[in-house]
Amino acid sequence: MFVGALVFWKVDPEPTDQRTRRRAIGVAGLYFVALAVAGGIFVTAMRPGAGEFGVRLAALAPGWGPAPVLSTPWAALVLAPARVVGYLALAYLVYATVIDAAGAAVSGIVGLLSCVSCSWPILASILSGVLGGSSAVVAATFDFSYDVSTVVFLLTVALLYWRPLFGNRLG
Repeated sequence: MFVGALVFWKVDPEPTDQRTRRRAIGVAGLYFVALAVAGGIFVTAMRPGAGEFGVRLAALAPGWGPAPVLSTPWAALVLAPARVVGYLALAYLVYATVIDAAGAAVSGIVGLLSCVSCSWPILASILSGVLGGSSAVVAATFDFSYDVSTVVFLLTVALLYWRPLFGNRLG
């Protein structure tokens, strides 16, 4: 959460016209939704109609919760504070980067760099399928998934903050 708060404090997107700002908001919004779905903030019910409407407080692992959970019979929002702040920070960095890249063909590279953290569980599943469920490599992958995800998140934040394709933004 600290890194996310630091992003909002240090990043100041370039001034731009209203049209570019709206496009950047759209891209960042879609990116946040993709992260929310891939990262477990928005989850759908396994069997539609199986759940109930409600609000509860879920006790999560230390540092991750508690998290408010808003549920319906079809889906739920699990608002784990660290994930919400982290994903919002990444979306804000994508917003600032899209503004910097307005009119440039490199905006696709931004998506490639910034989506690694949300695709880690998918990569682990592919490894499991290719190498077998009992593979030592897969076991190590799952054992260190939190560590790897944290490193990838920090690297993504650093790359999107620094934006080497658009000049050094530090300072």
